[in-house]
Amino acid sequence: MSRNDPTNAPPTLPAARLANFPASFFAMVMGLAGLTIAWEKAEAMLSLQLDFVPWLIGASTLLFAALALVYAAKIALYRDAVRAELKHPVRLNFMPTISISLLLLAIAFLPIAPAVSLPLWVVGALSQLGFTLYIVSAWMHERQFQVHHLNPSWFIPAVGNVLVPIAGVPLGFSEISWFFFSIGVLLWSVLMTIVFYRVLFHHPIDERLMPTLFILVAPPAVAFIAYLRLADTLDVFAQALYFAGLFLTLLLFSQAHRFMQLRFYLSWWAYSFPLAAVSIASMAMFEQTGTRLFGYLGFGLLTMLSGIVILLLASTALAVRERGICLPEH
Repeated sequence: MSRNDPTNAPPTLPAARLANFPASFFAMVMGLAGLTIAWEKAEAMLSLQLDFVPWLIGASTLLFAALALVYAAKIALYRDAVRAELKHPVRLNFMPTISISLLLLAIAFLPIAPAVSLPLWVVGALSQLGFTLYIVSAWMHERQFQVHHLNPSWFIPAVGNVLVPIAGVPLGFSEISWFFFSIGVLLWSVLMTIVFYRVLFHHPIDERLMPTLFILVAPPAVAFIAYLRLADTLDVFAQALYFAGLFLTLLLFSQAHRFMQLRFYLSWWAYSFPLAAVSIASMAMFEQTGTRLFGYLGFGLLTMLSGIVILLLASTALAVRERGICLPEH
């Protein structure tokens, strides 16, 4: 009989936790890989060889492999749970964290192993397109989606698309990169209005999803980095993207007291990748303008990000040990 047959005996605790293992776990890879790429950027700017960067690349890769094996087991053993995740109005939007993780690993490997970067980029880009088509179709046709389901995690598919050019252009896929960049900017511009409408005029976002507000920073910051790859110039549009991301960063930092009062949830990982993106964007702005303020800002954010990732890793390990993650929703 199928494991999903309700007539079966209730699953053991480890099995139940596997059935409730969320795709949002891959946000850990996004945070760690984002930190890795940020340190690679700092390494290039300082013309130094930082011995710990290869270790960060290895750790990001191993973490992705471990999570992929666990999620593959969930697909094999609990297909109904995966189908439910694909129809969930919130969890659905975390599915592209899988493809985004592949794209980030492709970017991380690009300076040291282009032959490894290429297949990661190809699989990541194709997966990202598939997730985007599926998710936007669900947004259009799933009747159970309501305004209160909307939260900044809906930006995740947009972020994945604007990531594609960062490795795509150096790998020789310029036109494809423009295609993905255009999708990401289109989705971001539409969702920005909708999300702000939801935040301003409806009930507050649930506490466990409050950290996802930091995802607001990611689309303009990543789009700025991608646009520099595509256009190879700091024009008015590029500056508008960077300063939009910087403003949103300052806006969220001004509300730090609210975030510091929250209990730990897996959604805390939403702090990490957006901070990595704006850190890298600031360092890129320093390269383009020579203004030291951007360099100081980039390194300051990178230092903060490093501490936050260490805190997130420790908090996640503690939550896993205390069995506070992978629980059914109430």
